[in-house]
Amino acid sequence: QVQLVESGGGLVQGGGSLRLSCAASGRSFSSATMAWFRQAPGKEREFVAADTLSRSVPYYSDSVKGRFTISRDNAKNTVYLQMNSLKPEDTTVYYCAAFTSGDLRNANSYTYWGQGTQVTVSS
Repeated sequence: QVQLVESGGGLVQGGGSLRLSCAASGRSFSSATMAWFRQAPGKEREFVAADTLSRSVPYYSDSVKGRFTISRDNAKNTVYLQMNSLKPEDTTVYYCAAFTSGDLRNANSYTYWGQGTQVTVSS
C-alpha cells in the first residue's frame, strides 16, 4: 500500500512558475520510481515527467521539456515538479504516481496515485 498526497497547485499567470509536491508513504521511497501525469476533464491522462529506474536521468514529455523539472528529496519522502514558463495549455489537474512495472511513460505502469492538485494558468 502506497499513499501519495499532492500539493502546491494554484492559479498563476502565463510565464509564471509553480512547484508541485507529492508526499509518499507506505514504501521505500528512495527505491521507488515516481512520475507526474496530468489530466484535464474529458481528455486522456498525459505523461509529464518521471525519474528513471536509476534516478539519474529523468524523462519528460516534449510539451514540458525545458520548462518542467522533476526532483525528489528522499529524506522527506517527497517528489517535486518545478514548473516554469507556464502556459494556459498547462492548465489541468496534476497527479503523482508510484511506478509498478512497464513503460515509465504509460499510466498503466503505475498502481498508486495521488488525489491530484489543480493548476490553472491564466493568459
